[in-house]
Amino acid sequence: MSFISYLINGISLGSVYAIIALGYTMVYGIAKMLNFAHGDVIMVGAYIVLTCVTGAGLNPIVAIIIATIACTIFGVVIEGVAYRPLRNAASPLAVLITAIGVSYLLQNLALLIFGSNTKSFPEVIKLPNLKLAGGKLTITGTTILTIVLCIVIMAGLMLFINKTKAGQAMLAVSEDKGAAQLMGINVNKTISMTFAIGSALAAIAGVLLCSAYPSLTPYTGSMPGIKAFVAAVFGGIGSIPGAMIGGILLGIRLGSAINIRVVIRPVLARHSTIFRLLVLPVFRLVLLRLAHDAPRFG
Repeated sequence: MSFISYLINGISLGSVYAIIALGYTMVYGIAKMLNFAHGDVIMVGAYIVLTCVTGAGLNPIVAIIIATIACTIFGVVIEGVAYRPLRNAASPLAVLITAIGVSYLLQNLALLIFGSNTKSFPEVIKLPNLKLAGGKLTITGTTILTIVLCIVIMAGLMLFINKTKAGQAMLAVSEDKGAAQLMGINVNKTISMTFAIGSALAAIAGVLLCSAYPSLTPYTGSMPGIKAFVAAVFGGIGSIPGAMIGGILLGIRLGSAINIRVVIRPVLARHSTIFRLLVLPVFRLVLLRLAHDAPRFG
């Protein structure tokens, strides 16, 4: 049971990384920009929820909705003010330096407003725990919600890209901005929509992350943002299922690596041949099929 518990915790953490990585993969795939301020939008969303719940006394659901809307608008503003003027810059380093500058700006603004002390994040997700195997295995409500929400978001994005005109416009812009504009697609609006979706996902990820690890500082989003970027690259940046798979695998590796290694090493030693000949090939085929069938930006 300990192995299953560690694995579920790793999948839960990886689901948060996957939601963040979806924002990275959409922005890079469509706008060809590395938005390293994306991780700090996580922190902004978490602080908005904290302020609404503890300061204004609002219902947690209302606070989450407000944070999601605020971060959506915030993402559009960041794109319009910081990134749009540099879209045709001669050097890609200009966009990269600007993204790092926006990240530091958000962190320091949070320091000025909220201070450097760690804030205790309120309990906004109140779901009952699930007990299995006669109480030997307990899965928290936050863990269940995080995993389910990750799957729902990925499926929703896939349907949005495949079935809506806005999604098809995103695919067109990711292929060729000039040709898309000639076909009547508003490139600026499409890229702004991409930043809006990514920032909304960052707000949701911030709530899930701080609910699982209830502490909040101005630097809360920095490392998860970087790890989620690694997950997006690992899964094939530009691929929605790839971002999800990369995030979950990274979460399993980081969230439960030591404990799983202790439990699983004797199992692998006894069944190494089966693992090499059966498990790994099937796993690779699944990854290749997902990568082949899924819509890809760029």
